[in-house]
Amino acid sequence: MIKAVIFDLDGTLIHLPVDYEKLFRKFREILKTEKVRPVTKTLTSLDEETRKKLFEEWDKAELEALPKIRKNENGLRLYQEYSSTPKALVTMQGNVVLKKILKTLKLSFKVTVTREYSLDRIEQLKEAAEKLGVETFEDILFVGDTNNDREAAEKLGCQFLKVKSNENMV
Repeated sequence: MIKAVIFDLDGTLIHLPVDYEKLFRKFREILKTEKVRPVTKTLTSLDEETRKKLFEEWDKAELEALPKIRKNENGLRLYQEYSSTPKALVTMQGNVVLKKILKTLKLSFKVTVTREYSLDRIEQLKEAAEKLGVETFEDILFVGDTNNDREAAEKLGCQFLKVKSNENMV
């Protein structure tokens, strides 16, 4: 039985067309290195001050992309379908842009977990489940769009539903 639903954001409910090449150039400039990928691994290995600088640049890049946001109707249909079920959102987006997206699209979640909490999807899911008060992962449906999302759900024992992100984007 599904007691709660956790959604991913980018690719699942929306598409935020961040210019990652430009962002990663900025990261390379700040870190004075060519190797910044995988970005989540790079960021977790940094000191707090440097990570904060990179998060600020990431926030700027996301805010630049915000006017070009597109909705994923497949994901939004599922959001509506589970309207009476407790919901959480996990995302690698930052708090700054997330608040604007939720307000613009009139979406509401009992719990939101962003990159500022963790860059690890499994840790994000654990935090969301705990805050939702769901004791067993089997009672959670995680709705995402990537193989990484699927793998995280499988490792924890969540049910998983993959949303196609390349169709019905408006």
